[in-house]
Amino acid sequence: MTLVRKGSRRIVVDGTAYRWRLRGRPTYSQGLTWLPCTYAVEHADTPGMTLVVTTDQPHPSNWIGREAEPVLPSSVAAAVQLALHRGWTPKASGSAFHLDQSAGFTSFS
Repeated sequence: MTLVRKGSRRIVVDGTAYRWRLRGRPTYSQGLTWLPCTYAVEHADTPGMTLVVTTDQPHPSNWIGREAEPVLPSSVAAAVQLALHRGWTPKASGSAFHLDQSAGFTSFS
């Protein structure tokens, strides 16, 4: 799975370039704040295994008007470092590597 270039942002972590992207519009479940915000990261030059990070925040464009913190490059860099430590190999082919950081998220019911 390769990220769409449009809307993706470049970030350098420990000397390696990556691209990351947050969906502009939330999924239905994210829009209703039933599920937290997620974003994807891949190696910038050799896309392989995509990293999918689940945050502990609602999507910034949720429909309920729930306050959400923006996804900052510093958070993305920290997630990349943690995923690499946990075995993510960004240049290898394979299914997505999931990093769940949603502890503390409360859904809107």
